[in-house]
Parts: sequence; C-alpha cells; structure tokens
Amino acid sequence: MQASVLQFLIQLSKGIAQQFGPNCEVVLHDLETNDPESSIVLIENGHVTGRKVGDGPSHVVLEALKGDRDKLEDHICYLTRTRDGKVLKSSTLYIRNDDGEAIGIFSINYDITLMLAMEENLKQFTATEQPGAAPEPIARNVSDLLDELIEQSVARVGKPVALMSKEDKVKAIQFLNDTGAFLITKSGDKVCKFFGISKYTLYSYIDEAKS
Repeated sequence: MQASVLQFLIQLSKGIAQQFGPNCEVVLHDLETNDPESSIVLIENGHVTGRKVGDGPSHVVLEALKGDRDKLEDHICYLTRTRDGKVLKSSTLYIRNDDGEAIGIFSINYDITLMLAMEENLKQFTATEQPGAAPEPIARNVSDLLDELIEQSVARVGKPVALMSKEDKVKAIQFLNDTGAFLITKSGDKVCKFFGISKYTLYSYIDEAKS
C-alpha cells in the first residue's frame, strides 16, 4: 500500500475514532501481503474487540483473500458480535488500487451493546395498554375541550361537515352526547353553529341518537 494512502488512512482512522469516542473501533487490514495470520496494520480503540496490530483477520478478510477481489462489495451497517458478547454495528469498505483490485479493508465497528439495552428499557418504560394509539390531547380550558370533542366527532364520522348526511350528523351528535360535551355551558350553540343546524334539530338528533 502506498505510503501516501496509508498516511491518509491513519489520519482518517484517528479522526473517526476521536469523533465517535472509545466505543468506535477503526481497523485497517492489508490484503496485499496475502497473510491470513497477520492482516491488521492499523487499529484505533482495539479494546472494543480485543485486537491489536499484527492480529489475524475476520471472516470478511478471509473472504477477500480467497475470492475475486475485483467483485468484492462493501458491507454497510450490519451487526457483528465479539467473543465476550458485545454487539457491534459494523461497516466494511474495500480500498482499491487503480486497477480496481481490493488491496485493503477499512472497517468501522461501533459498540452498541449498551444502546440496545437502553432501547429495550425505554420500550418497557414507554409501553402503553394500546400500542400505536394517538396521544390524547390535554385541553387548557373547557372551550378548547369542546373544540377537541367536536373534532373527534368529525373524525369518528370520517367526512367533513359539508358532506355529512343526516345520519352522519346524528352519529356525531351521539358521540358528543356520550362524551359529556353538552355538560359544558353554551356548548349547544357552538355545536349548532358548527354543524349548521338549529337548536330544535340538535335536540331531535340527541333524542334520535338515544333511541
């Protein structure tokens, strides 16, 4: 591997390792030596996998040494596991010469073990009796509460007021009555105005809904 290329990869490895911290391991494998026993020529934060310069390859390196180096494809964001049980989010990039042949492997392995445990704990903490249900709004006052109930009644029918039939409006009024909307002072006036009906019609719809 050319000295200029190697120097660039050294700088890149150090930068990535410092940017993402001690849980981020950066490894460079040399494929030009064809040595399956000692492929690692550069490693940052080797404590993540317990490896060091001079150690041997992973199965990805063996695949590269054995296969057609012109047809090797990068592997991005896949999971790996260390011997001591750490789960890593890994990416493997092939370094190629001017002829397109893979001459090295640049790998990033990020330890996400703790994050996975936190994710599971968060799922348990945020779990509800109705998964996926929309959060219920908290009204600031009775006027806002009435507006929200009216919106819910329209959503229950599934069409805008302008397209509602009498049966649709009866269904919406029934919802409002069942939820106690008419206990709010002057709610009848607001509901009548919203649905474009008279007070008399409102009371008839309530009676119809009850029956």
